[in-house]
Amino acid sequence: MTTNRAATDQAAANQAATNRAAANRAADDERQLSTRRGHVGDLVAGAAAPPAIPGRTLPLRTELARQLGRRRTQVVFGLVLAMPLILLGAFSLGDGDGQASGPNLVDLASGSAANFAVFTLFASASFLLVVLVALFFGDTVAAEASWSSLRYLLAVPVPRARLLRQKAIVAGLLSVAALLLLPIASLVVGAIAYGTGDLVSPIGESLPFWTAAGRVMLGAVFLMIQLSWVAGLALLLSVSTDAPLGAVGGAVMASIVSQIIDQIEDLGVIRNFLPTHYGDAWSALLASDVDWADMTYGAFAAVCYTTLFMAAAAWRFTRKDITS
Repeated sequence: MTTNRAATDQAAANQAATNRAAANRAADDERQLSTRRGHVGDLVAGAAAPPAIPGRTLPLRTELARQLGRRRTQVVFGLVLAMPLILLGAFSLGDGDGQASGPNLVDLASGSAANFAVFTLFASASFLLVVLVALFFGDTVAAEASWSSLRYLLAVPVPRARLLRQKAIVAGLLSVAALLLLPIASLVVGAIAYGTGDLVSPIGESLPFWTAAGRVMLGAVFLMIQLSWVAGLALLLSVSTDAPLGAVGGAVMASIVSQIIDQIEDLGVIRNFLPTHYGDAWSALLASDVDWADMTYGAFAAVCYTTLFMAAAAWRFTRKDITS
């Protein structure tokens, strides 16, 4: 009888343990099911994906990679590299029978690498470099609008101020690279074709090659600052229109008109306020003793115009109704 009671107690204990294990499994299953339901709800509500941080969207490296991969950028840099070769070919085909009354930059261009680089900068500054800067900045926002991708960028979300800043920085980097590449390529091509002799200016002064090379690069730096007003105007036009060609063409046309008006001497001191008036001020670097006055005025005027245009572009873009 005692044996039967012990067996009964053991069976009851086993049954209780089995019931507890089943209850625990059921509780675990319920918890897992609740967790799965919660995850599904989060996915439906869009809460599973971490929210985008506006301050980290559209990083510079991404925008720079996009712009470097565009055919437009590759053509521009190819043209910059080809420009010295085109001029070298033109000099090689020329007959050298110019009838100028005295030496000028064209006559002296084939004298040395430094002279060749100086001529290349002078020949390119008033139009080619203007077009390059206007192209990089005028194509920033207007191109996205023309592709109907601007509103999707803003929905990432990329704050408007950040988008404009990132695109302007990348456009500035590309412009600086192009403006530095031109004199460097000119010096290399000139050194191969004409040697590394002294720079001889039209007034007869001469500078050693390495000094002249440094002056040429300083001239390129001044042109970066001087052409910044073109960048600011092109950016303003880019946020004001959905047509990239209109933004680029508008900035180039403004430069041409300013250069034409600057030729009217009857305007007197009014010409000093034109953004292109000091465009050739870097020629003072060709002298042994550099006169920095005109370059200082030109840089200050360019910075003022650039600040005005950039501020207007930011104001316009942050208030613009984006539909494309």
